[in-house]
Amino acid sequence: MRYRQLGGTGLKVSEIGFGCGNVGGLIVRGDEKDRVRTVARAIELGVNYFDTAPAYGGGVSERNLGLALKELNADVVVSTKVGLLGGELEDIRGNVLKSMDTSLGLLGRDSVDLIQLHNRITARHDVPKDAMSVEDVLGEVVEAFQEIRRQGKARHFGITGLGETEAVLSVLDSGRMGTVQACYNLLNPSAGRPMHPGFDGQDFGELIDRAGAGDMGVIVISVLAEGALTGVVSRHPVADQEATALASRNDYTEDVRRAGEFGFLMDQGHTETLVEGAIRFALTKEEVSTVLVGFSSMEHLEKAVQYASSGPLPSQAMDALPQAWGRFPAS
Repeated sequence: MRYRQLGGTGLKVSEIGFGCGNVGGLIVRGDEKDRVRTVARAIELGVNYFDTAPAYGGGVSERNLGLALKELNADVVVSTKVGLLGGELEDIRGNVLKSMDTSLGLLGRDSVDLIQLHNRITARHDVPKDAMSVEDVLGEVVEAFQEIRRQGKARHFGITGLGETEAVLSVLDSGRMGTVQACYNLLNPSAGRPMHPGFDGQDFGELIDRAGAGDMGVIVISVLAEGALTGVVSRHPVADQEATALASRNDYTEDVRRAGEFGFLMDQGHTETLVEGAIRFALTKEEVSTVLVGFSSMEHLEKAVQYASSGPLPSQAMDALPQAWGRFPAS
């Protein structure tokens, strides 16, 4: 396992991060023995970054991760999040502080290494859509995060880079956040490169480059587009059966069809599988600190770590990708 700096936080994190969310589902819905064994194997393989959130199973992920780490007496980097819903947005500061305490209780910990905002960020405060404005984030959220850090409950804080692109970029450019979760994958690489005119996905405006320029840690999410970049429609029994890719305007079947455009990675011998291509593509971006992968089984973990060990994609593969992207339908 190789490690990278998490921006200016001083933390070094494994290139593969353990995603404890709903999509892979192991930590939320998996058998207890399987959960503990897989977390133990991840640590043995060098994985040291574990990411959870209250939204994953309504607190189940935090509780199950905390129990597994306690049983293993594990010394790892733990990140959780805060996502406020509806009326909670009327007292952002107070509810962020409350959410932090609830998460620590579920995790069975006195502190975490990183707390991140999970709400989408938009130009305007939007209660029905659970969206926060730039002013909300740079005001009450930052105030609450700073208080959490003063209390010793989290060492660092950041955001999830979803919502309206310009609003997200405004928060990044403020220099107030230490990390950003970036949606970055073969189906939508716009967080890390300019896209062709007419690209029909959300354009994230090369936010990874903006974050890197500001010495922010970059945590890649949705690297497999919620499973579409496995190249198959069927899903593991433990996985979320209804997941749709973040920031995709297509249904899951269409995303799987588009994933077929990257078959050349296997045909030309660059990768063993499409999943390998997706993981190594994300790791090719030097500003990326870690790539979160949601696991449904021990096998998924083993494969992800194996693929990461092969390093970035070769230049010949990277040079051929724009041709595949150019075949996506225009908006």
